[in-house]
Amino acid sequence: MKKRIPWLAGLLCGQVLAAPPQVVLNVAPSRPDRKLHGRFLHITDIHPDPYYAKDTSQSSQCHRKESDEDQQAGYYGTPFGICDSPWTLTNFTFEHLEDHWSSEIDFVIWTGDNARHDEDHEIPRPLDEIFALNRAVAKKMEDVFLRKGIPVVPSLGNNDVWRPNEITDEFASIWHSFIPSSSLSTFRQGAYYAVEVIPDALAAISLNTMYFYHNNKAVRGCLVGDTSDPGNLQFDWLEVQLEMFRARQMQVWVTGHVPPSDVHYFPECYYRYAELSLRYQDIILGSLFGHLNVDHFYFVEAADLNVSPKEDIMPSHSFEGTIFEALMSDFGALVKASGHLNYDDYAVVSVSPSLVPNPYLPSFRVFSYNISGLGSTTVGAVGEDEYLLMTKKDRASRWKHLPYRHGDDGNDGRQCMGAGYRDSWRCKLHPWRSDSHAPSRQNTLWTPLGYAQYYIPALGEYDEKDEPKFKLEYLTFPISSLQLAEEPVPLRNLPKSLREAGVTESELAPYGLPDLTIPSWLDLACKLGKPREKKLRKRFKKYMYMGGEAI
Repeated sequence: MKKRIPWLAGLLCGQVLAAPPQVVLNVAPSRPDRKLHGRFLHITDIHPDPYYAKDTSQSSQCHRKESDEDQQAGYYGTPFGICDSPWTLTNFTFEHLEDHWSSEIDFVIWTGDNARHDEDHEIPRPLDEIFALNRAVAKKMEDVFLRKGIPVVPSLGNNDVWRPNEITDEFASIWHSFIPSSSLSTFRQGAYYAVEVIPDALAAISLNTMYFYHNNKAVRGCLVGDTSDPGNLQFDWLEVQLEMFRARQMQVWVTGHVPPSDVHYFPECYYRYAELSLRYQDIILGSLFGHLNVDHFYFVEAADLNVSPKEDIMPSHSFEGTIFEALMSDFGALVKASGHLNYDDYAVVSVSPSLVPNPYLPSFRVFSYNISGLGSTTVGAVGEDEYLLMTKKDRASRWKHLPYRHGDDGNDGRQCMGAGYRDSWRCKLHPWRSDSHAPSRQNTLWTPLGYAQYYIPALGEYDEKDEPKFKLEYLTFPISSLQLAEEPVPLRNLPKSLREAGVTESELAPYGLPDLTIPSWLDLACKLGKPREKKLRKRFKKYMYMGGEAI
């Protein structure tokens, strides 16, 4: 068996609880008169450290001076290091977001890890510190976004929990401003919930990925027939939510901390995630995660659900090498099949880099999505917008006439009768339909159009007298789209080199993706999968690791 990459960070221990499936109709705390922008922020892995001290050693987690050989801790953080974020970096980031982005976005996706890593044996991390750090970051989210009516959708990270017997009650208190009151009972039992960030139009589902995470020995791994397993209870709940949103013709972002794969999840948990992602591809716009601190994307595939007569386990995406090398291997396999790729068989997972400069540089990204055609300019009016209602009606009518495909299409029925498979979710798949005109497949209302990623490239050079600067690292859009009236990125938040009309090429726009639909992501993956695309691969790797060492 091939050795798997140690992509995982942090351990979870203790006992956990989960919620029974139930329908939750939730509207985010919001000001209905606020302007609709067609953008949202994704920020993850903040990791503030109250013990961080300037000029200390990395060998002490930047807590003490131990050696002159280490790179010394900087005032705003230690780039490409192993230390967590000083409060100077956290505070500066929220000040920057308030000044430059809080008037430009519709909602915030915040995917966990708001406490320092517990890696300094001289200063253990107690539970009350975890809660205190989460309260402090939540207060900043409230001050910068929620007070302006901007919904914030947090998720639980693996470093936000420790012996989590009572954490859901505590986080229900910490996040009470973000979670609609009708969701609190569900959250208290399982720490997952759904929020309508644009009422009657767009929702975000925040998952508690600790119930799927294979480092969590307090859960049982989503085994078939284990109806009380926290992971199964959450997937049962998720299926109810997705079915409800489909019935209402709403679109959904699925969010969480630990990204779904056979490397990170218990196998049966991953099968359930993959199956739901594909069966509800018509309403899921994408999946947004953090945890790995490395910028990349990959696919959940129908092939992952196949039962192979030649193997006792599903094909693994693990790889003896770096994440980049693993991706190039997977993308290369797509190239070989590119002549007959079926878009029905894929769902996209986007993993955002972290704010903590461990092991790279502080970063966040802002997504843009399609709101063209809407006559309404305020969030509260969108639900009754004539164009939206017509679009919903057309989608519902089209859906009724789409053919079913059986979820077991790629499986050998005889194999599923065997003892090794009949108790696997791979052999209990539902029939599903796919819509080639869905927003995840075709650029239409609510389709994600692209994102702009910002970072602090010279973090170590700044001090008390010299404030850092977030700069554009790259964007996925074609340069030609930046001058459109809709402004996928506000011109004031672009570098001068991209503000002027007539610019046709820039290293800041390496991909030129027309949108972030499944076909566009697959097209980029197939280009990257070709060894001859050396220039594109080099750029992708550079942005993936921000110029640092590959992991």
